[in-house]
Amino acid sequence: MSQTPSAESLAKAASDAAKSGGLPPVHLWDPPFCGDLDMEIRRDGTWFYQGTPIGRAPLVKLFSTILRRDGDDFFLVTPVEKVGIRVEDAPFLAIDANAAGSGPDQVITFTTNVGDTVTAGPEHPIRVERDPTTGEPSPYVLVRVNLEALIDRKSFYRLVELGQHHIHDGEAWFGLWSGGRFFPVIPSAELPG
Repeated sequence: MSQTPSAESLAKAASDAAKSGGLPPVHLWDPPFCGDLDMEIRRDGTWFYQGTPIGRAPLVKLFSTILRRDGDDFFLVTPVEKVGIRVEDAPFLAIDANAAGSGPDQVITFTTNVGDTVTAGPEHPIRVERDPTTGEPSPYVLVRVNLEALIDRKSFYRLVELGQHHIHDGEAWFGLWSGGRFFPVIPSAELPG
């Protein structure tokens, strides 16, 4: 079994891949699994290495470009190595949202903590999970293949102000329009008066 690569070697590989412009094609790479790295992404979007927050934003952004999700597992992937990391919730955090237009013509654009910008729509759907005990919503937007961003509370509250009622799959829902698609948030019947 090969030795687990260091964060430094992964950063160099990511930097080399990024020089080609755009995001590296991690979905096309199939290197051998080299073990787990003591790296974790917390729910608030903070990246930790060996229990210490990674304070350099450019380094976090660089690591984010080689992140891939296979099933329920997350990996940092280069053409020659693949290491597992832990992700507490979603790997990214949507820290801002801007809306233009209204109703079915509305578009909502999200910006993540690592600088990705995506417009919600068929290719970047919004979904909301609710805690079964408290009913507290956790909203997400798909950023890249199999990689979502948790929408931060301030952005979600601003978006809720733009919400509308619409019949979705035969049921009345309160939700959001973006990119010509309706994204249900909560059944209309569950909203207070």
